[in-house]
Amino acid sequence: MSDTLRRTPLHALHLELGAKMVPFAGYEMPVQYPLGVMKEHLHTRDEAGLFDVSHMGQLIVRAKDGYEAAARALEALVPVDLLGLGAGRQRYGVFTNEAGGILDDLMIAHRDDHLFVVVNAACKEADIAHMHAAMTGCAVEVITDRALLALQGPRAEAVLTKLVPEVAGMRFMDVAVLASDHGELWISRSGYTGEDGFEISVANDSAEAFARVLLAHDEVEPIGLGARDSLRLEAGLCLYGNDIDSATTPVEAGLAWAIQKVRRGGGARAGGFPGANVILEQLENGAPRRRVGLRPEGRAPMREGTELFDQAEGGASVGRVTSGAYGPTIGAPMSMGYVPSEMAETGTKLYGEVRGKRMPVNVAKMPFTPANFKR
Repeated sequence: MSDTLRRTPLHALHLELGAKMVPFAGYEMPVQYPLGVMKEHLHTRDEAGLFDVSHMGQLIVRAKDGYEAAARALEALVPVDLLGLGAGRQRYGVFTNEAGGILDDLMIAHRDDHLFVVVNAACKEADIAHMHAAMTGCAVEVITDRALLALQGPRAEAVLTKLVPEVAGMRFMDVAVLASDHGELWISRSGYTGEDGFEISVANDSAEAFARVLLAHDEVEPIGLGARDSLRLEAGLCLYGNDIDSATTPVEAGLAWAIQKVRRGGGARAGGFPGANVILEQLENGAPRRRVGLRPEGRAPMREGTELFDQAEGGASVGRVTSGAYGPTIGAPMSMGYVPSEMAETGTKLYGEVRGKRMPVNVAKMPFTPANFKR
């Protein structure tokens, strides 16, 4: 590993657990453990998996006039209703550019008098600079003394309740600051696997002990980046840099659900975010292309970059696969990608060019496996 790669507070524990470490977003991260990607994936679906996501950026946004001022400032950067976000609740959002493209996707929580924001590792330096430059009336504090863990799966509540009983009453997208034997925990009932679960921010000097206590439960196994990717793909969730980027609008990406009515045309606070003219027009009239699920025929996955055609022979490329893998839960390959809107109807047959040969693939509904969030 390069000496320039950063390490999370759980690095020594990953090595002790036999993780295979790889470079990811500037960090040395576990891609898998001895259990293997397939079994890690299935264990998370059946029991509970523990993920180290400490490479993500954790930020606190404050304004001297309180939550409303901070929310208004951040609303100028995201097409999300933050003024209407209740205390102790969280929303998914996207930073947009003037062309309507996505600079990053993020989680935004209303905690008392301030916002708690989690951004992607690969984008966090740019996100922080973007917020500092645009939110001049706010203090944007970068949290560097806390690790971030994700406990995901149907047994996550049962395990975490033994340590923090209050989490049993939390609903999907609730957030709370709770006391524990491992210090103050910042907890959200959320995650990126399609399963019920929690994301937990814990002080760096308590992170390893806290992780060990969770892993001591028979229901919990450590899970690496490999299974994290196949889990989120089965759940139909985007990976920034693959499925969404600065040239892709939220409408094209199928993320229009994250734009609340109040920020849309005719809403009380319509627009007011970068690229609003493009995004609001697409909300009204549709986008030229759409992100779709894809189910290849046969057993071989169609990976990122596979060109899509509407004919078995000849013709020009009509789209491209942005993510693809084998789905352990569904027992079949799965992909997602972009196609013209007129080809986005479920059941449309296309052809992916794999090693010079065109293979049939069908547009499919997402998610590929149902979500199990606690509503």
